[in-house]
Amino acid sequence: MKLAILSCSPRCYSTRRLVEAAEQRGIKAKVLNTLKFAIDLAEGEPDLYYRSKQLSDYDGVLPRIGASITYFGTAVVRQFEQMDVFCANSSAGISNSRDKLRSLQILSRHQIGIPKTTFVRDRKDILPAIERVGGSPVIIKLLEGTQGVGVILAENVKVAEAIIETLQSTKQNVLVQQFVAESRGKDIRAFVIGDRVVAAMRRVAVGNEFRSNVHRGGQTEAVVLDETYAETAVRAAQIMGLRVAGVDMLEGANGPQVMEVNSSPGLEGIESATKLDIAGAIIDYMSAQVDFPEVDVRQRLTVSRGYGVTELHVRDGSDYVGKTIDESGLPELDINVLTLYRGTTVIPNPRLKRTLEPHDRLLCFGKLEAMRGMVPEKVRKQRRPKIKRLPDSAATIHAESSRDD
Repeated sequence: MKLAILSCSPRCYSTRRLVEAAEQRGIKAKVLNTLKFAIDLAEGEPDLYYRSKQLSDYDGVLPRIGASITYFGTAVVRQFEQMDVFCANSSAGISNSRDKLRSLQILSRHQIGIPKTTFVRDRKDILPAIERVGGSPVIIKLLEGTQGVGVILAENVKVAEAIIETLQSTKQNVLVQQFVAESRGKDIRAFVIGDRVVAAMRRVAVGNEFRSNVHRGGQTEAVVLDETYAETAVRAAQIMGLRVAGVDMLEGANGPQVMEVNSSPGLEGIESATKLDIAGAIIDYMSAQVDFPEVDVRQRLTVSRGYGVTELHVRDGSDYVGKTIDESGLPELDINVLTLYRGTTVIPNPRLKRTLEPHDRLLCFGKLEAMRGMVPEKVRKQRRPKIKRLPDSAATIHAESSRDD
């Protein structure tokens, strides 16, 4: 296998370890400066040039795209994808993870624990937003900060309001986020490769610092994650479209709270804490994937005329409830069930004899016309009424229906 490592820092610990791990396995690895590429586009011939010369053939690409070059870096990764070169992380996954708002928006539709977060622009919305995430103290984050930079803890509402107004006056986009008090000064970094957590560490802040990042002096210790934390980390990485990721989680009272999914996680901290060969695990995974690559069903299958991929929902009272997939008649309609989602359980390639239950979701590939008739009209979700607490002198609470002005 011939491997390209996209990195602007060939001497940094992570890049050196990846090259070393590849060489130990007899794999030729070359570090390519992401900014030295030129992207050439022509009908049916996507191509790449490196330092003004046509790029030679590579079997796999491991992107290490820095935050400052996200746009160009993801364009280079996307070009490799168009050239059918296996990329450890997709261009879309890197873009999704780099934007804190976008990543939380994507995670929020799934059953993944995340801290309550809000994004506002109007000055009048700041105080109500702070109250919605639980009041002070509150976390204020720049959308594209890294390594703890741009993360501020505001101890009271007045300070929070002043910080947000100041940042917005400098054209900065900021998030307002719930402060998870029980996890103050510590978090979990789970290192995900493929469909498993290969290592995990707890990061603990030093002194009065509430940010636990290693770059800010945080101390680390190896931890063994329970099933809930490990499953959350893997699902978060997969939802973001990342095969190699560092998933940062707070230890909340109600379980893991995902803060961030990092597409270029550093290796030094976690290898030092766990004494594990994480670089080697990445190279082994890539080698296996190059030999037997995954297929992007959305891009490959939907190009067939009249065929596509969609999700069918089994609702309460549906004729499908209590029937097996075989009895449902889907196979006769040339509709193949690729995956069945039941709650937080994912069942790939379900057996035809599996019985369908209310609220099952079926990812299907087949004739679009046949599936279109099976998708019910969208019903606007009823929003839960907000509970408004009356002054202490009152003994009752009442529900205030949410409405648009």
